[in-house]
Amino acid sequence: MSELVELSHGESDALEKLEERQRPVRRGAVLQRENEPCNELFILRKGLMMSYVLLDDGSRQILRFLFPGDMLGVSSAVYQEAPETLAALSDCVVSPFDRAALADIMREHPRLSALILVYCQIERVALTDRLAALGRTSAKARVAALLLELRNRLRTTDKSIASAFALGLTQEEIGDATGLTAVHVNRMLRQLEEDGLITRESGRVTLRNEPALARAANYVNRYQGLDLGWLPRPRS
Repeated sequence: MSELVELSHGESDALEKLEERQRPVRRGAVLQRENEPCNELFILRKGLMMSYVLLDDGSRQILRFLFPGDMLGVSSAVYQEAPETLAALSDCVVSPFDRAALADIMREHPRLSALILVYCQIERVALTDRLAALGRTSAKARVAALLLELRNRLRTTDKSIASAFALGLTQEEIGDATGLTAVHVNRMLRQLEEDGLITRESGRVTLRNEPALARAANYVNRYQGLDLGWLPRPRS
């Protein structure tokens, strides 16, 4: 949240309280399972996670990739059972907190409540982009858009990242996020390389022609172009 606005001392303290507890989550472990009761929310402190749903045929649709600083399980706060599964893609550390703590945030820190709303809307619009891409864009565009999204999200918390980044995903996971098979993902990655848009080496991807890649992907960075002038002022 501090990436968007300068937080007051009270707001920073309130967020720090949410992160007082820490829980390690091993790679591959499920933190929250779809259709099971869940009374906790989480803040991801370290690592990479994903949210997904299982379809009737047993296939998996990855909805979002989750990065350090993200609040996890917010959608579960309004349901008796979790609407999605949260699983670790790497060794992670999360801070669990009771969902009732959101009531305290809303009562005492209205600007933090508004920022949670902002992030929920950013995620909603990004998911809308993904839905449109699944139905209306090419396989190459979907893979290109995912690469740009991963790099941009990683750069939010690591300013040293420029054009090169560790992918951290298998081709199967990319496929489950883009509606493609792992074989098709591999073919699209090779095509992006042949087009001179990316290079790959030792699990790292380098964006060689980012403007052309963004045009090929029809990609919009939804973490830019925000208008937050309406946010309430922090309480003193």
